Amino acid sequence: MTDKRYPIIYVRGYAMTATERDETTADPFCGFNVGSTVYRATVDKKAAAQKFVFESPVVRLLADFQYMSVYQNGLDILDEDWKPPPDETGADVEGIPSASVIIYRYYETGSDLLGDGKSRDITAYAKGLNDLILRIRDLVAKREGPPGPEGFRCYLVAHSMGGLVVRAFLQNPALGDAVARQCVDKFFTYATPHNGIDIGGVNVPSWLTVNEINTFNRDKIAEFLATPKINGRVDYLPATALAPERVFCMVGSNRGDYEVAMGASRMFAGHGSDGLVRVENATLCSFDKDGKERPVATAYTYRSHSGYFGIVNSEEAFQNLVRFLFGDVRVDLWFDVESVTLPPDLPKDADVDALYQVELLAAPRGKRWYLSRRVAEEDSPACRTHKELTNPATPEKRSIYLSTVFLSNKARVKQDRPTLAYAMTLGVRVPDYQVNRKFWVDGHYEGSSLFRDTLIIELSPPADAASAEWKVNYGWQTDTAGRATLPTTYKDVIDGKLQFIVPLSSKGAALAAPSITGKVRLAVSAWN
Repeated sequence: MTDKRYPIIYVRGYAMTATERDETTADPFCGFNVGSTVYRATVDKKAAAQKFVFESPVVRLLADFQYMSVYQNGLDILDEDWKPPPDETGADVEGIPSASVIIYRYYETGSDLLGDGKSRDITAYAKGLNDLILRIRDLVAKREGPPGPEGFRCYLVAHSMGGLVVRAFLQNPALGDAVARQCVDKFFTYATPHNGIDIGGVNVPSWLTVNEINTFNRDKIAEFLATPKINGRVDYLPATALAPERVFCMVGSNRGDYEVAMGASRMFAGHGSDGLVRVENATLCSFDKDGKERPVATAYTYRSHSGYFGIVNSEEAFQNLVRFLFGDVRVDLWFDVESVTLPPDLPKDADVDALYQVELLAAPRGKRWYLSRRVAEEDSPACRTHKELTNPATPEKRSIYLSTVFLSNKARVKQDRPTLAYAMTLGVRVPDYQVNRKFWVDGHYEGSSLFRDTLIIELSPPADAASAEWKVNYGWQTDTAGRATLPTTYKDVIDGKLQFIVPLSSKGAALAAPSITGKVRLAVSAWN
């Protein structure tokens, strides 16, 4: 992993009531310090399940990456009497180190504990973030001297509404200084409602102003972002705000563990959500120079919006966070569909359609968690209809973005292994075929697949930065017993990324109609 450790600024999510704002204000780390304990099955059936403990993002950043908290003698860096902690030798110093975790405590003024108990508009929070970044810049300069040619940099990490606070700061020039925006190196979001919140299938109305709930209305979002809607959506990031490749969206898909309002929230949010934010509303996209839509780096996990099993306090999300911030290899995963065939006994002249659900499980070698998890039962697969995949007028629909994974060469060195490796399980469910908008019963077998296999990928990065000689081996589990033995070559270079093409395995695919054919495409590039 890279040795660059810039300040991490955590921006927490929405606190609706005065009581919740008080609880947030009373928590020094605003929830970033909360961990979780889950259970894993063991070989011994008579023994209790094994505990699996995640300590919390703050503890892990401090322990694994030697970050520091900036609280000192009970004071925060914005307090008038705050003095920096001493250095490793105990000597008095000025400022703070780059490797610092800073909590943006924007709810203090809206709490009864330290403020007037009144919530503010999101624009006020965005302006405050601007001021905090400039304050941190000055403090780091005092400790470490003037920044190099690239200038001061920081990482913004946000949960839920915190991501909208950051986007307002980045996208709306009226809410901050260009100097402060240029300080942002990367932006990571946990379960942010980038396209607002839908309740019962309807977007939160703009007139629902109590406790600023209309913050999640799409018209309101477009207003404070100063960015017009496109096709009724507000989940795109202009390149003028921050380079889209420097942004990552972590998406949750477990509504069952979200207990807010005694479960009422998950009921109204419905399937395909984390209990509050719908899966399709928690991602971002951008547009390239040709006007084509491009997804922002995204990964999925079976976690709820918050709570004991929330997305922030999960090992899966943390591993994506630190690899995005500090990793050195980026892999964008795509599935390019070449053809799909229908069951031969479907009526030939009828109106036929189907929904193909593409599943993905991506796990690094030697780890007990997924970097990305998209499963039909968890309402998170990538979906295409038969008409989309067969319409000559929409060829872009046949290129299906699945996820982005970031990897670390340092992990490879520690394991004394010559390659970076991970497993990618790809599945395409047999769809529910519809004939004249009615379910076709004959020949349907629930739960079966048009394709399902696990691809083992081993990457050997170039020996030096000037070389482009990546070596990539692969092996489908059904063909090579789970070993990466077959070499692949890159087809071309697009946007500085090597595009590796891997054909689907023959054993993992249905041999007769209905069937699907295509290729896995890996866009591999150096990172950081």
